[in-house]
Amino acid sequence: MNIRTSSILPQLSLCAAMTLWASSFVAMKFAIVAFSPMLVVFCRMAIASLVLLTQRHRIQITKIPRTHWKTFAFLVLCEPCLLFVFEAHALKYTSASQAGMVCSIVPIFVAAGSYLLYKEKQPRIVWTGFITAICGVALLSFKSIATETAPNPLLGNFFEMLAMLSATGYILTAKRLCSSYSAFTLTALQAWIGTLFFFPLLLLSGETIPANIQPDAVIAIIYLGTAVSFGAYLLYNYGLRHTPAAQTSAYGNLIPVIALGLGHVVLSESLTLLQYAACILVLAGVWMSQQKTAEHSSTPEPEAVPEPVTENQ
Repeated sequence: MNIRTSSILPQLSLCAAMTLWASSFVAMKFAIVAFSPMLVVFCRMAIASLVLLTQRHRIQITKIPRTHWKTFAFLVLCEPCLLFVFEAHALKYTSASQAGMVCSIVPIFVAAGSYLLYKEKQPRIVWTGFITAICGVALLSFKSIATETAPNPLLGNFFEMLAMLSATGYILTAKRLCSSYSAFTLTALQAWIGTLFFFPLLLLSGETIPANIQPDAVIAIIYLGTAVSFGAYLLYNYGLRHTPAAQTSAYGNLIPVIALGLGHVVLSESLTLLQYAACILVLAGVWMSQQKTAEHSSTPEPEAVPEPVTENQ
């Protein structure tokens, strides 16, 4: 593989991952119409786990040192555990378009997290962008009109905000691990531990499979388990391993644009003029957060966890 190809592959992987994640909002809307959020989340995790069993020869969990398990535990707690719980409930109350727009603030959360955890100083424009984007999300939420597919947008967008905080914890933690572990190992641990996490929660919730199963909902769950929970995470973990953290988070800007388009085309969702203005405000804030001065353009990468493990990709 030549240098040009090796540099393009991570970028293509990240673009593909963002496209799949954006489509997951639409798929979740189809799924939760027929099934409870907890049942949907468990099924997508279980399906992803079964798919990953076919790739078990690429996964080397036995080589993970005991000292790394706390880091892995926090990674999986953030995503998929907390993120999927919050996001499933978010899409029960808000539209796919609005949830996708709230997703765009992840790069700002990552910048703030890098400052708090890794002491990466950020220029003033980053914090200006942070405030601008948060104001945009607030405007988008407070001016939302309740509809059949978005009965309580304010509550739904709040849940999505919590989901994005969880995603931030995942990104910052995964960047430390991906230099030592393969994308398959990271993805498998997320799927397998996620399945074990959601199974008892599903039993305690008392949820059952409905008598009338809608084919569209079943197809949506299969898509979430294969294309998203397996494919998107595999692509993202690969891209994250070969791309700086700040640059990786910037790819998240593709999600709201794709989610808005898919929400309009597939679900016939629409926003008011004021909400579109709020979306512009959010994207403007995210754009500002990516404008780093020359002295901040090459921030140090977070240190990898000790005792790296060599694995075949």
